[in-house]
Amino acid sequence: MVIFGASGDLTQRKLVPALFYLARERLLPAEFTVIGCSKTPYTHERFRQKMQKALKEFSSLSAGDESLLESFTKGLFYISEDFSSAQAYGKLVEFLEQMDRERGTGGNRLFYLSTPPSFFPVIVQHLGATGLTRPKFPGKSWTRIVIEKPFGRDFESAERLSRTVTSVFEEKQVYRIDHYLGKETVQNLLVFRFSNGVFEPVWNRRYIDHVQITVAEELGVEKRGAYYEEAGLVRDMIQNHVVQLMSLVAMEPPATFDSTAVRDEKAKLMRAIRSMPRDQLDQSAVRGQYAAGWVGGQKVPAYRSEPGVSPASTTETYAALKLYIDNWRWAGVPFYLRSGKRLSKQVSKILIQFQRVPHLLFRGSGADSIEPNVLALRIQPNEGIALTIGAKLPGATMQIRPVKMEFRYAESFGAEPATAYETLLLDCMLGDQTLFNREDAVELAWEFLDPVLTRWKEDGPKGLSFYEAGSWGPAEADSLIEREGRHWRRP
Repeated sequence: MVIFGASGDLTQRKLVPALFYLARERLLPAEFTVIGCSKTPYTHERFRQKMQKALKEFSSLSAGDESLLESFTKGLFYISEDFSSAQAYGKLVEFLEQMDRERGTGGNRLFYLSTPPSFFPVIVQHLGATGLTRPKFPGKSWTRIVIEKPFGRDFESAERLSRTVTSVFEEKQVYRIDHYLGKETVQNLLVFRFSNGVFEPVWNRRYIDHVQITVAEELGVEKRGAYYEEAGLVRDMIQNHVVQLMSLVAMEPPATFDSTAVRDEKAKLMRAIRSMPRDQLDQSAVRGQYAAGWVGGQKVPAYRSEPGVSPASTTETYAALKLYIDNWRWAGVPFYLRSGKRLSKQVSKILIQFQRVPHLLFRGSGADSIEPNVLALRIQPNEGIALTIGAKLPGATMQIRPVKMEFRYAESFGAEPATAYETLLLDCMLGDQTLFNREDAVELAWEFLDPVLTRWKEDGPKGLSFYEAGSWGPAEADSLIEREGRHWRRP
């Protein structure tokens, strides 16, 4: 596994801990080797020390892990070069050949782009020029590339990046990673839908009133102000994480559970999303930006006061969208998507609200105020699923109250679920693309979001709402859903 940008936070916080967990579960061969690549001047030994420190800080180590930690870090190596320069790839070729001879890696290569997006096309083109994109032993070894989000910043740039990547790699070699799709509850969503006969028959417009998807963060932009000024919330979260969750909720059943069939259905769903007319955008989209406030008992500054952010910035740190899917299953059912920074709680959740019963039989028993049935899929924290139903309160009188039928992964299975990167990295090595984005789905997501971003850019400060840090977002987002007699459910 060759990690470009190996001196960065992602490698230390996510990639190397995930690989160590896989090694601990005996899912990696002893020959497995990591080559870190970056301009930071590390030696092999300094890189190993850095990763050991990261594992102790960002993973759960036990006393019995010491010997494994030592053997695992022996498989870590480092090349200090400027990988925007062609000559660096000659050194990489030589080192890969050395690893094949000395560690028996068999010519298998997994290239991971953990760099700023501007380096993606540069690295890809150099890999192509040196022949590293082709398997060393055709039919016996493999070569794959993993690309971190963002996949472009609009439709045009995403299309341009795809052309660059597929000019030297085949689509079957390309793994566009979105760590949300590796979370257990996200994967379990497909199992929940397609292996339980009680739910799939009611998973449609006849029984479901609407769907809410919330991805909320307590954190602000931290030290990423300059990046966020260029990206904004829609590019950072909606275009990838939230839209991907929606596609899994709404897609049709695939013919088989393999990568081609699943991704075909996701793409078909994306093509059915109704475009939002620019002149009616105010009825379908809200953008907000956090002001100063209190989060977790601490005073936090406004977005415009963050380092690297313009004092007159109009970048959104919150977005709420109302979308419709124009097909037979979902015609007329609104999908409400929202995501934001500096909100009241860090939580990711999918809520399926079912329609009320056609006739309230138990009048005078509190039935008038009974909430409709809601199915909640918690992605983080405390991954699990809960179904809210109406039940009779014990006693002589007829009183109805909502109760939850609930399960949590940690309680039901006696262990914490695997991390998202564990799942996704293993899938990369096994050649399973089911949980990865395909070129057409990426471009389709940009296609319906581009008009929103263009309109907001043209409007500048007009229409930008502000919300207090530690709240659940701007009042305009409440109006977006309340004007149709619905309300956001507090996670």
